[in-house]
Amino acid sequence: MLTVLEVIKKTADFFAAKGVDSPRLNAELLIGHALGLPRMQLYVQFERRVQDGELDRLRPLVLRRAKREPLQHIVGQVDFFGLKLKADRRALIPRPETERLVELLVGRCLPPPSRVLDLGTGGGAIALGLARSWPEAAITGVDLSAEALDLAAENALAAGLAARVLFLRSDWFAQVPADEKFDLIVANPPYLTPAELAGSAPEVREHEPAGALAAADDGLADLRALLAAGRRHAAPGAVIALETGTGHHAALADLARTHGWEQFESLPDLAGRDRFVLARAPAA
Repeated sequence: MLTVLEVIKKTADFFAAKGVDSPRLNAELLIGHALGLPRMQLYVQFERRVQDGELDRLRPLVLRRAKREPLQHIVGQVDFFGLKLKADRRALIPRPETERLVELLVGRCLPPPSRVLDLGTGGGAIALGLARSWPEAAITGVDLSAEALDLAAENALAAGLAARVLFLRSDWFAQVPADEKFDLIVANPPYLTPAELAGSAPEVREHEPAGALAAADDGLADLRALLAAGRRHAAPGAVIALETGTGHHAALADLARTHGWEQFESLPDLAGRDRFVLARAPAA
């Protein structure tokens, strides 16, 4: 029988040959999942022999990852801002960039906003991360996809936040009551160009919903729509916060001013790339 360390090495080599990024990390996470062990526990069990039944559970998972199915789909969850969220084909897998956006908002929005709108909520990551941080806030998450909203509701229930977030099916603002105003409007909309999506990794291109990734007009179409329509739903002094493509900020700054947004800010992601824009509605 092989040891845990030998299985890790063989799996990592197999993943590397299949073009999987970070093959050793992927091997450790997948093997830990199959053995029911946190990744760090593997390090103190390197010499443990892996039983035949354990290998039988592991092999189909390794083959799925080698075919470039996302690791998060295989293990069925993703960690996001202190929450464990279910992850599957119904919505985008939450990225570290989006987690960084939530972190920025929690640190900057003082006092916390009373009313929050998360547009394109997907599996509910942003809405639930903010609900966990702001227990007094009324948070609404909207998405056009009924499947994504089902996933968001499941995540809210598992996180104990189902009573805290209202999920609404809507094409951006279409089904949001016309007179409803929010103190924070946040979105991670589609912003890739079709060419960028076509050139993305198989994990993204073949397993995640394309409609949540790419937009027309060089990736700007939905960002433009949100800045234009957002002012009608912005309370005095409200903040709009958007995750964007890295080449979009100059165009978005001009558009924000055109639609009456003030105090435009361009903020970097964890890699130092322009990734987020924040702007504020007039105070009165």
